[in-house]
Amino acid sequence: MKRFTLFALLSLIGFWVYADVLTLKPGRPDTYVVKKGDTLWDISAMFLNDPWRWPKLWGANPQIANPHLIFPGDRLTLVFIDGEPRLVNKPFIHNSPEGRIKSKSDAIPLIDLALIEPYLVQNRIVDPEWLQQQPMVLGGESPSRHHVADNIIYIRGNLPEGTKLGIYQPGRQFEDDSSGESLGQEAILTATGRVIESGDISKVLLLNNFRETIAGFRAFSLEDDAFMSAYLMPHAGTVAGAKVLASEKDIREMGKFDIAYINRGSKDGVEAGQVFTVFKPGAEVVIGNDNIPVLPDEQSAYDKLLAAMDSDSAVKLPNLYRGQLMVFKVFDKTSMGLILVDKRPVRVGDLLTQPVTILKGE
Repeated sequence: MKRFTLFALLSLIGFWVYADVLTLKPGRPDTYVVKKGDTLWDISAMFLNDPWRWPKLWGANPQIANPHLIFPGDRLTLVFIDGEPRLVNKPFIHNSPEGRIKSKSDAIPLIDLALIEPYLVQNRIVDPEWLQQQPMVLGGESPSRHHVADNIIYIRGNLPEGTKLGIYQPGRQFEDDSSGESLGQEAILTATGRVIESGDISKVLLLNNFRETIAGFRAFSLEDDAFMSAYLMPHAGTVAGAKVLASEKDIREMGKFDIAYINRGSKDGVEAGQVFTVFKPGAEVVIGNDNIPVLPDEQSAYDKLLAAMDSDSAVKLPNLYRGQLMVFKVFDKTSMGLILVDKRPVRVGDLLTQPVTILKGE
């Protein structure tokens, strides 16, 4: 009975609910005039506990034909339509006869693209065997071991003159922690270059560098049109089994605006724009023979053996809310996401689930 009571209490503490109801923030403004430098996410965060749900806040509004296109000077007013909160757009009208000419590029973006722009054309996750087959840097004209912009390097392989290349450093190899399946290898862009002389060993002029290039790095074509739309529509991620695979910076803890790799990609149904809630997996408490819970850090070998032999002795604590992450770049088996909400630091191994709302708000 005591074990059941403890389990019920722990479950109640971690009770979460997902509902299609917008939760407005206390103290929100009634109106807001869009300013240059604003993002859709930032504006929505003024009104909602879940900023990623801005499409619903604006979606049923006939005055906003395309909610992606909000411009500086527009006045947003909070109203209620059939009991549901909505933002009404009241465009700014200039007094001159010409009025205001708006181009698509003037519209405010979902997020600050400067946060992710470097990653759109840089790091990739590729098949390790494929990476080893790409042309290799042999050295350069400079006697230095390290090569930077304006240096000429030698690459093994007859590459067409004029071809623009990315020079990549082989990075970490990732595996699925449960199946051991290879999820790919990180390829880190160190420089861009252009082939200036073809042959069995081609000469490449380095155009710019993000890191120093050394022998052993690989070269292959840069991605075409590697740009995420500024008007990407966020939506709930529903892919099962998703976890935080690694930090892009290879750091222990990640916070707001840090980049994370996740262990699911296009083959699993992940799409750019999907939003996930991040949880720390709940720890396991062992109920000892004296009916006293033993926390993980205090468990002895006997306690762990008891839990393995008697499932009733082990109680899993609720998962702990960390924050939210939005995917912006997708590979075959992995993806890259931007942490947009961080109530607590995000770590490798954290779980990614369909976005949820805490009963008391975030």
